[in-house]
Amino acid sequence: MNILTSELSNQACQQESFIDFTFPSSKCETSDTIANQREKIKQEPATENSSEEVHQSEKAPQKKYVWKFILKNVILMSGLHIISIYAIFRLPHMKMFTILSAIVSHVLALLGVTAGAHRLWTHRAYKAKLPLRIFLMILDCLALQNSLFDWCRDHRTHHKYSETDADPHNACRGFFFSHMGWLLIRKHPDVAKKGRTIQIDDLMKDPVVRFQHRFYVPLAISICFVLPSVIPWYFGGETIWNAYCMAALRYCVSLHLAWCVNSVAHMYGNRPYDRSIHPVENLFLTWIVLGEGFHNYHHTFPHDYAASEYGMKLNLATIFIDFMALIGQAYDRRSMSKEVIEARKRRTGMYSDVQEIGW
Repeated sequence: MNILTSELSNQACQQESFIDFTFPSSKCETSDTIANQREKIKQEPATENSSEEVHQSEKAPQKKYVWKFILKNVILMSGLHIISIYAIFRLPHMKMFTILSAIVSHVLALLGVTAGAHRLWTHRAYKAKLPLRIFLMILDCLALQNSLFDWCRDHRTHHKYSETDADPHNACRGFFFSHMGWLLIRKHPDVAKKGRTIQIDDLMKDPVVRFQHRFYVPLAISICFVLPSVIPWYFGGETIWNAYCMAALRYCVSLHLAWCVNSVAHMYGNRPYDRSIHPVENLFLTWIVLGEGFHNYHHTFPHDYAASEYGMKLNLATIFIDFMALIGQAYDRRSMSKEVIEARKRRTGMYSDVQEIGW
């Protein structure tokens, strides 16, 4: 159970014991509307020629899709949730030091994904010097959401083929699938086929990414479970069992909040920047996932290091990156001009006829 998402994503493409369930592809409630909007936008003259825009493929074909549940993955994820539920009942018996250390670990883990795997390595939204890259690599191991190489490859595939069969967590297949179901089943053949076309040479040129990918399992287990268990036990006088249960609970909560970006942020919210795509703006998610809730903006301008037009507001990951720039560890932060953002909203946003909008 200690290597969960690292194994889950990789095993989903491998020959494993599995259980077959055949479901019709779930049709997104807005799929027809979005398809019509895309056709309309294609006929509209563009007001900017930005390399920040992401290629959007045609909507996912509505055909039967066989969900082949991988038994090992189901058992691993079930075990994590059972221990996490048990840990909730152990909370009154845990020391405050243990709980506080778990909260700190949670924030650091999400920071490793948002500022590291997502904005730095996947989208190259800014550059980082070696000490910062090593630090973010360590935090990414704390998150245990797959190696940087695998995570970035899947996420680039998600952006290029969003909401098609080639999208690893296609939201058109429903909330459960996009939230966590995609980790429990064999991937759609298009994910592997289209994924091989994604440019990833830059990732393997980074020695930090190569090192983590080569030693990912021992690194992730040590940083995600061993250290968070040993620290409260050694420094806080906690029992090793309580410390381990809290580490599992923290990991489970961190996973679900990160997964909300794949599910909630593609379903519940508004689309002020591009009405033709599924990702939405979700203020609540912005608070709990360090600024990743501005998802319609992010899919419209994926290379903006702030992942939002509001800069540091409600955006802890952006605050962190700006602080790293202040001390000389981050540089070449990419962002979109106000003029380009406003032009895009007028051309494709759902509020194109409104003079001023707010939350």
